[in-house]
Amino acid sequence: MVNPDRRRTDRSRRRPAGTGTTARRTPRPAPAEPRLDGPVLELDVERIAHGGVAVARHEGRVVFVADAIPGERVRARVSDSGKASFWRADTLEVLDASADRREHPWSEAGVDRAPERRAGGAEFGHIAMARQRALKAEVLVDALARFGGIERAVEVEAVDPALAPGADAELGTGWRTRLRLQVDAEGRVGPYAARSHRVVPVASVPLAVPELAPLAPLDERFAGAHAVDLVAPSVGNPWVVVDTGETTRGGRRQRVEEQVGDRVFGLDRGGFWQVHRAAAATLTAAVQQLVDADLFDPRAANHDLYGGVGLLAAAVGDRFGETVRITSVESDARATEHAGANLADWVGARALTGRVDRYLDELAASAGRTERDRLRAATVVLDPPRSGAGRQVVDRLAELRPRQLVYVACDPVALARDIGLLREHGYGLDELRAFDLFPNTHHVEAVARLTVHE
Repeated sequence: MVNPDRRRTDRSRRRPAGTGTTARRTPRPAPAEPRLDGPVLELDVERIAHGGVAVARHEGRVVFVADAIPGERVRARVSDSGKASFWRADTLEVLDASADRREHPWSEAGVDRAPERRAGGAEFGHIAMARQRALKAEVLVDALARFGGIERAVEVEAVDPALAPGADAELGTGWRTRLRLQVDAEGRVGPYAARSHRVVPVASVPLAVPELAPLAPLDERFAGAHAVDLVAPSVGNPWVVVDTGETTRGGRRQRVEEQVGDRVFGLDRGGFWQVHRAAAATLTAAVQQLVDADLFDPRAANHDLYGGVGLLAAAVGDRFGETVRITSVESDARATEHAGANLADWVGARALTGRVDRYLDELAASAGRTERDRLRAATVVLDPPRSGAGRQVVDRLAELRPRQLVYVACDPVALARDIGLLREHGYGLDELRAFDLFPNTHHVEAVARLTVHE
C-alpha cells in the first residue's frame, strides 16, 4: 500500500524528516493540523502501509491508522476525512493487542498520550524490534511487486551492535547522531507532533546517542529561534547549534570529521551525513559487497552519483585500490569541496559540482566513442534523494549503458519504481539487501545491484 502523502524532496539529497540538520532540506508547506473532534471508530487493522501507518477499512473506505499493528482491533479517532478515497485516524485505545505490542521506549510518543501531544519521529516505537523489521520488509516486498514487477523475498537486517556503541539494539534507542528540535512561537523546544507542525515539549530524546541526550536544551526557551540542532560527529566534541532562520550561532560551515573504519571524512557541521552511528560503515560494507568484482574495471568511467562528501566513492576505492578511476557528482558545492579532499588518495578520483540529470545529459551529448566504451565498462553507484533517481536520470543511464549499477535508497517505493524503469531498459535486479538504519521509525535503507540482462 502506498503512502498517500508521498512528496518529492529536493533532488540533491534526502533523508527522513527530523533525522538531520537543516542543510539540504527542502521547505514544505505545513501539513493540515489533525481534527480533534472527528468520529471515533472501532477498526480491525489489516496490514501496514508505506509511511508508517496501518490499514483498516470502515464501510468500504480505507482508513490509515497511526500507532496500530496489523492484526489488532483499536478505537481510533478520525483526524482527516478530507479525501474521498481514504481517511486518516489516530489510535486512542487498543482493544485487542498484538503480541508484538510493547511499551514505547519514548514515553512522550506512546499511545497513552493524546494524539495531538504525541512526539513524532518514532512511529514504530510501540512495536517489538523484530516485528518492526518484518513490517519494513513487507512494505519493500509489496513495493517491488507493485512498482518494480518483481516478486522477491527481503530480509531487513539489524545493524551490527559492534558498530554502534552506546545504542540499545533491543529498545532501538541511542543511535541518532543528528537531532533537530523545533522551537515554537513561545520559544519552547521539542519535536513536532506526528504529521503536524505543532511543537511538543518533551523531557527526553531517547533516540539520540548518549553524548547528545544530556545536551538537549529541553527545558530552555529560545525566543525568536527556528530550531536547535544537535550534532555528534564521531571525531571530536558534540555541538548544539541555535538556528535563527537567517543566521546560525556558531557558523554551520565549521568543519567536522567522521570516521568510517580507518578513513576520516571532512564535512560541514551542517552538511549531510548519515544519522545512525553505524550507517556509514554499514552502507560502505554493503556497497563494497554488492559491487561484482568480475564486472568491475578500475580504469572504466566509474561514477558515484549524488556523491555527497565521497563516502561511497571511497568505499569503491578502498575495495579496488589506488588505480581506481571514479567521478563523484554532487549538486552541493560545499560537499563537493570536501569530497575532493576526502578522495585525494586516488589519483583517478575527481569530484564535480552539478545536478545529476544535467551532468548525464551533457555526458551523453559530448562523449565520444572511447568515452562511451569506458562508460559501458563502468560501475555506477547512485544514492539519490528520497524521491529516487526518476525517469530522466534512469533513461540517460540506460542510454550510457554502464555494466553495473549499485543503487542506495531510503524509500522503498522510489527504489521499486526506478527498478521497474531500469527493467524496461534491460537491466535486472541481481541482489538486494536492506538495513534497519532508522529503528523505531518506518524508514528502511536498501542497496541493490542491477546489471544488463539483455
